[in-house]
Amino acid sequence: MGTAICWFVNSVASAMEQEGQAIARGLRQRDPELLDRLIEQYQYRLLRYLLFLTGRKETAEDLFQETWLRVLERGRQYDGKWEFGAWLFAIARHLVIDLRKRKRLPEPLSGAGEDVQPLEAEATTDASAFELLARREEGERLAAALARLPAVYREALVLRFQEDLALEEIAAVVDAPLSTVKSRLYRGLEALRELLEGAGT
Repeated sequence: MGTAICWFVNSVASAMEQEGQAIARGLRQRDPELLDRLIEQYQYRLLRYLLFLTGRKETAEDLFQETWLRVLERGRQYDGKWEFGAWLFAIARHLVIDLRKRKRLPEPLSGAGEDVQPLEAEATTDASAFELLARREEGERLAAALARLPAVYREALVLRFQEDLALEEIAAVVDAPLSTVKSRLYRGLEALRELLEGAGT
């Protein structure tokens, strides 16, 4: 059984590496079909991430466009070693930081912005109207609590649990040591738990 698991893990890792190399080649060649596929695959995740960082829909949309322009301009820098999403989020994050430095975006982004949408629960065909409403209310409650967290904790939680990035990928995106990422996740989860428990009372 151990050998089968090792083979499976190695096969998945090899497939991911091959995909990363294929994306790297396509970006170097400025392949328009590849870019269309990447935009289609990552558009929702990227926009949602930018919305959580900025709290403003218009700003997030502007940065979304700018992020893809950077991908076009700097595609040759992507080497395929990391998952493409981690590289994409790192570009987007740097654009947000640049915007803050130009003093066009308030710092820190810890208030609940009107444009921040609640986390959406996946709807199933088996769910009743009551269950769907309960999920929506829970998503709104979670989004409101997330918006009240300090930006560094909120970002770590969104990247880990919403964007499903590995800890090492998060460290690359936020340009911080792995221990710092683990600490932010732990503290962020504790703060989120306290906020949710406080809201429930």
